[in-house]
Amino acid sequence: MTLHELNALTSDAAAREFLRCCGSSRWARAMAAARPFATIQAMTDAADNIWNGLEPRDWLEAFGAHPRIGDAEGSGRSGRSEAWAQQEQSGAREVSDAVRERLRNANRAYEARFGYIFIVCATGRSAGEMLSNLEQRLANDPDDEIRVAGEEQRKIMRVRMEKLMHEPRATPA
Repeated sequence: MTLHELNALTSDAAAREFLRCCGSSRWARAMAAARPFATIQAMTDAADNIWNGLEPRDWLEAFGAHPRIGDAEGSGRSGRSEAWAQQEQSGAREVSDAVRERLRNANRAYEARFGYIFIVCATGRSAGEMLSNLEQRLANDPDDEIRVAGEEQRKIMRVRMEKLMHEPRATPA
């Protein structure tokens, strides 16, 4: 998709595209309303500014759009967003049963402690790196952790915006 194509979409269609990058409906609608963007940099700057102006409940909505790290079942979503999540988490796919079990247990502990799934920008990270990060973050204060998770979501959003702008645009049937 080109920036011109994104700018030319209807507001609803643009919000759907942005929702693939970040599961916060408020963020996606605000991004659609912020168009047209003159440059990719202007779009990513707007994305960061809008994200940083959201409330934790908006962040939680975005977190809920992700599969758990190491969850082979995925999030239950279909389409390109699910494919992106699987690609991003490829480092957690080929792991030993012991590491998979540690991830599963640490994910449960994290959710019990914080009330939402563990969010980490998994792109380029091994299962061991993600597990270590998860175990370290379990010690965080809940107020600090929501900010850490929010920053990880912002990183994921940026990775996905890059993918959005570099994937071929499907031709409507």
